[in-house]
Amino acid sequence: QVQLVESGGGLVQPGGSLRLSCAASARISSFNVMAWYRQAPGKQRELVASVTSRGGTTYDGSVKGRFTISRDNAKNSVYLQMNSLKPEDTAVYYCMSDLLTVGMDTYYGIWGQGTLVTVSS
Repeated sequence: QVQLVESGGGLVQPGGSLRLSCAASARISSFNVMAWYRQAPGKQRELVASVTSRGGTTYDGSVKGRFTISRDNAKNSVYLQMNSLKPEDTAVYYCMSDLLTVGMDTYYGIWGQGTLVTVSS
């Protein structure tokens, strides 16, 4: 079973930056979409940003212009660069893929365990 492992969360002051990383536990042969979601306390999980296998990206309106999603196929990793952070960005951030293949195996709906981002002075 392939796993996605997030890292890079922490406490940052408003206006600061963080870079989240999501690494797969095995070499990914292909994927459909890789995405970052977040869930704030008492709120539903929401899509933050996504990247397709062809490199197309989408962003939630609340983070557009501040966050950047990128991928490094050689490192089996996806990143989320977060700039100009606001207190309302505080949440647990999750990496996920709707479909990815590792060798001959196909996996659907793979989620990481999440990493906490706290934006506070």
